[in-house]
Amino acid sequence: MPTTLSAHSNGFTPITVEFPSGDGTVVAHLYLPHDYDASKRYPAVAMAGSFSSVKEQMGGIYGGEMARRGLIGLAIDYRNYGQSSGAIRQYEDPNSKAVDLSSALSFLRSRSDVAGAGLLGICTSGSAVMHAAANDQSVQAVATVAGAFYEPAIQPGVKRRLATAEAAQEKYDTTGVVDMVPAYHPVNPRAVNTIPMPYYLSAKRGNVAEWRNEFAVMSYPAFISTDAVAKASKVIAPTLMIHTKLTAAPNQAVKVHDQLAGQKELEWFRGQHFSFYDHADQVRHTADRLAPFFTATLG
Repeated sequence: MPTTLSAHSNGFTPITVEFPSGDGTVVAHLYLPHDYDASKRYPAVAMAGSFSSVKEQMGGIYGGEMARRGLIGLAIDYRNYGQSSGAIRQYEDPNSKAVDLSSALSFLRSRSDVAGAGLLGICTSGSAVMHAAANDQSVQAVATVAGAFYEPAIQPGVKRRLATAEAAQEKYDTTGVVDMVPAYHPVNPRAVNTIPMPYYLSAKRGNVAEWRNEFAVMSYPAFISTDAVAKASKVIAPTLMIHTKLTAAPNQAVKVHDQLAGQKELEWFRGQHFSFYDHADQVRHTADRLAPFFTATLG
């Protein structure tokens, strides 16, 4: 069994911070290098993880790994998730996520110890950082790790999902109750994702106390509108994509890379998709590539 990493025991005690975003507030964990000196300025990276994830999962792991390599890491809870605000919990919206990522960059840039700020998206947040960088041309650098690059054309069961979303919206408007389905389940047909996923089923890995395995059904229309491929053509920031052939749709990474408008690089690493979340060797190898990219592009 490979050695796995945890945001709860990565050798860092993060600082909990919060900042305004959209109509609410984002809560995040700030990771500072062990030799941190407030008089110095560091490259800083705002990051988030997979579908429905919270900062105590892969975002926190990579936040610590960036700090271990001399950068400032900021792992966020998107609005509607974790400790961040949001009246409708577990509501998946790419536009809201893009705003949160831009707000995270604004927070980092406001700090006197930050030289420059970039974005890191793991799994589904690969799509989110494409939306953010397309909408916000001030983004200085973008990286993705095992990105899940959605576009409407590859979404499964669209008609069924939109029908269930319409019914869920009507229920919410009438009763205030938010219908939920599992975000991940290996066999439940109502779950959003039904591939084998030991990461989320293990309390020793992704099934942490802060995470909820739920998805607000009424958010399907927003979720289905995610279009990383279309957004990529508007991304001018230097971009590093680290991907693996052993993921659900590796061709989507190629499509996104082809569309990127700025300096770009797509690197194929070995490993299963979920190994990039918390397997020590895989994460550290990936972080060893990310850190110099961000240092070079952010100063």
